[in-house]
Amino acid sequence: MTYVLYDSWTIARTNLVHWRRNPTAIASGLLYPVVMVLLFGYVFGSAMAVAGTDDYRDYLMPGMFGQTMAVGITSTLIVVTTQASYGVTDRYRSMPVSQAGVVLGRAISDMINSVLELAILVAAGLVVGWSWHKGPLNALAAVGLLLLLRFSLIWVGIFVGLKLTPEAAGASWMLLLPLTMVANTFVSPSQMPGWMAVLAEWNPLSATVAACRQLFGNKGWVGDSWASEHAMLLAVAWPVAITLVFLPLSARAYRRLSR
Repeated sequence: MTYVLYDSWTIARTNLVHWRRNPTAIASGLLYPVVMVLLFGYVFGSAMAVAGTDDYRDYLMPGMFGQTMAVGITSTLIVVTTQASYGVTDRYRSMPVSQAGVVLGRAISDMINSVLELAILVAAGLVVGWSWHKGPLNALAAVGLLLLLRFSLIWVGIFVGLKLTPEAAGASWMLLLPLTMVANTFVSPSQMPGWMAVLAEWNPLSATVAACRQLFGNKGWVGDSWASEHAMLLAVAWPVAITLVFLPLSARAYRRLSR
């Protein structure tokens, strides 16, 4: 276990050094959520109305936090696919490096990047007038749920990234974006068609976002379905289930990689 942890941190540092040497790409990725806050908060926000609150930005920001954590899966699978295609992964496999350490290193570096993204997004939210209302401990608990969701989706990104070509990985956002929209991120499911509202309420992203709104004390739509009433439970259960499924699948896919 000591060697696995050491190798994990070594791989994570390698990924972080790569980011440091590509500041333009990293800066653009970190600024994207800020642009989205300004766009939805000030451009589209004036036309948005959500039952239960007259301040759309109060409803918007937890949704933006959740969407940013979910969309992060795209960067994970693109990096994994690119490294596999260009032989970086093969070099790791030919070296005396723990196989578990390689995938854990990827997860550690992506989590560090996610913490930075979330910090910038929270700062942007405070600037545009959003805030939490239930104290710092509840706010930290909400941040923990957001990072738990991101951690679980990292394993989905690693597994899918090992199966795709770079071209397919680059187009993955076209499938991911609708999945983050069919949720309670920007509008309430009650404003959607019946079948879509059911999908939105049971979306794992919706559970995390709804739980974060409760912890932050942000007002907004609260549904009467079982999924909506037990959002806090599902905000933990969904990420744990996703991790239990995709973490071993990711390790197995890496061991069987034959590129």
